[in-house]
Amino acid sequence: MTMQGFKLRRKTTNVPPMDKNAPFQTFEDRSDAATVAPRLAALRAELARRGLDGFVVPHSDEYQSEYLPACNERLAWLTSFTGSAGAAVVLKDKAALFVDGRYTLQARQQTDIKQFEPRDLVSEGPNAWIEANAKKGMRIGYDAWVHSAANAEALRASVEKAGAVLVAVDGNPIDALWKDRPAAPGDRAVPHAMNLAGESAESKRTRIAEEIRKQGADAAVVSLADSICWLLNVRGSDTPHTPFVLSCAILNGDGSVDWFVDGRKASPELRKHLGNAVRVREPKDFVAALDALKGKTVIADPNWTADAAFARLEKAGAKIKRSADPCQLPKACKNAVEIEGARKAHVRDGAALTRFLAWFAREAPNGQLDEIAAAEALEGYRRQTGSLTDLSFDSISGAAPHAALPHYRVTKSSNRAIRNNEIYLIDSGGQYPDGTTDVTRTVIVGNPTAEMKDRFTRVLKGHIQIAMLRFPEGTTGAAIDAFARKALWDAGLDYDHGTGHGVGSYLSVHEGPQNISKRPIAQPLKPGMIVSNEPGYYKEGEYGIRIENLVVVTEPKPVPGGDRPMMEFETITLAPIDVNLVEPKLLTAEERDWLNGYHARVRDVLGREVDGETKAWLERATRAI
Repeated sequence: MTMQGFKLRRKTTNVPPMDKNAPFQTFEDRSDAATVAPRLAALRAELARRGLDGFVVPHSDEYQSEYLPACNERLAWLTSFTGSAGAAVVLKDKAALFVDGRYTLQARQQTDIKQFEPRDLVSEGPNAWIEANAKKGMRIGYDAWVHSAANAEALRASVEKAGAVLVAVDGNPIDALWKDRPAAPGDRAVPHAMNLAGESAESKRTRIAEEIRKQGADAAVVSLADSICWLLNVRGSDTPHTPFVLSCAILNGDGSVDWFVDGRKASPELRKHLGNAVRVREPKDFVAALDALKGKTVIADPNWTADAAFARLEKAGAKIKRSADPCQLPKACKNAVEIEGARKAHVRDGAALTRFLAWFAREAPNGQLDEIAAAEALEGYRRQTGSLTDLSFDSISGAAPHAALPHYRVTKSSNRAIRNNEIYLIDSGGQYPDGTTDVTRTVIVGNPTAEMKDRFTRVLKGHIQIAMLRFPEGTTGAAIDAFARKALWDAGLDYDHGTGHGVGSYLSVHEGPQNISKRPIAQPLKPGMIVSNEPGYYKEGEYGIRIENLVVVTEPKPVPGGDRPMMEFETITLAPIDVNLVEPKLLTAEERDWLNGYHARVRDVLGREVDGETKAWLERATRAI
C-alpha cells in the first residue's frame, strides 16, 4: 500500500546507505482515529439519503488485488485501518471492522473502537455478523464492482437469512464523500521483455484462446491484474509491491484481446509491443463490451470476476461458463527462462540478505537496534543491488512477542527494541525484473533457551522434509502438508497458517492456484510452479519461528528401482539458516546432511557475491554441524 516517505533513523554508524530518492519502506501508522466518527456519520447520512440501512466495505477493488492503489483504499478512508486484508459493515446503530489474526493489534491501534467493533475476519466474517445483527426488512448496500460474484452470492445468502435485502448501489457512496480522494495511478505500462518472459504475448494469446475454444466458449473475461500482465507481457506500477497494470480484458476465441486500460498508460512503444491483435480501449468501454457479448458463451471466474460483470453478462443474454481464469494455471507453470531468472534474482537477493544478517550479527548485541531500523537496513542492502524495483510486500520485522504474530506489521507506535537473548524474525522479499523473492529467517540475539532450540529444530525438520520430498504427478499441496508438521505434531505443537503459497515471476508474491496447506485445494503441483516452503511455530507473547525458502517443482524423473517418475522441489532461496538455534541431536543423519549440503551451496554461491567481512561471517554462519 502507498505510504509517505519515512526517513531512516541512524542509531548505528554502520547502517547501509540508501538512495535518498528511493521509495523507502515506511512504518508510519498513517491513521487518524479522530477521523473515524465524522466519516462514519457522513456515510450513514449518505446511506439514509439513498434509502439504505447498511453498507459493506471490503478491502478490494474491481481488480480483486491484494494491494490497492491509494484511490481505492476505501476501507482505510472509513476506518483508518491500513492492513492489506479486512472488511467493514456499517448499520444504522452499529458497525464492525473485520481483520484476521495478523492485524488484530494494528486494527485496535488504528481505528476508533467506539465506532467500529473489531471482529475476526476468519472465524466470523461480515456474513455471519450480518446474519446475527441485520434486522428484517433492512436494505443492505454493496458495490457490485468490488465484490467477486462468489463473494456477493455468499453475502446475499447471509443478508437474506436475516430477512434483509442486498442492494447493488449505483456509485460507491464512499466515493461521493471522499473529497480529497487521490487520483487513479497513471504511470505508463512497459513491455516485459522476451529475455525475461520466455514466451511472446502472441504465443500466449494463441494457446489460451485454444483452451477457450476447447471449453466451447467464444471469449473469456479476465480481470485479475497478474493474469493480464502475464498474458500481454506487460508490467506497471499501479499497486504497491506488485508491478501491476490495473485493467480488464476480454480474450477472444481467435486470440485477439480487447484491453480496457487507461490510454495514458499505453505508450507508442507499448502499442507496438502489443500488436494489432490487442485493441487498447478505455475502461469506460468495458460495460458496453460486455453487453456486446450477447448470445456468446463467455468464461468468467466467479472467484475473481466482479459481481457487476456477471450481472451485466446475464442481462445482455450471454451464456456464462463459470470456470477458472484460463491464464492462472499456465502463468503458474514457469518456463525455463522464468525459472532461470528466478534463480538469478535469488542469488542477488540472497547476497543482500546475507550482508544484512552479517550486519545484524554485529549490531544487534549492542542493544541499539529496533524492528524498524532492522527492516530499513535490509531494504537498504536490497537497493544496493541496483536491480530492486520494490519490496514484494511490507516486511514482517518482529522481535520476541511480535515474532509470534505470523503477519505482524511494525509501525512507529508498535516498534520494539531488539534485545539480547531474544528471537528476531524477518520475513521479506524483493521485486526484481527477473524474479520475485520471499524469504524468512529467524535468528537469536545472544543465547537461546533449550525450548527455543527444540522448537526451531522441529520447524527446521519440517522444512527439510518438504525440501527433500519426492512425489508423483497429480499430488496436491494438501497431500504433502503433513510432512512439514510431523515433527511439531510429535511434540503436541502446530501452526495455523499454510505451509506454502505460489509466487509469481515479477508479479504477485502470492499467486494461485497452487499452495501447500491443510485446505483441500484440488490443484495438483505441476512442473515449473514456484511455491514457498515455510513451516513455523509461535508461542504467544514470547517468540515466533519461521523458516522460508522458495522452491520450484521439477520435471518428473525416474527413480532407480522405481516404477513411476517422481517430481521434486529445487530450493532456489539462498541464505544461511541460524545454526545457533539448531539442536543437532533432533536431526536425523539425512536431515543433517541436507542442512550441511544446503549451507555448503550457500557458502559457495554467495561467497562470490559479498564483501570480505561478510564472507568471513558467512563461513562461520554456514559451518557444518
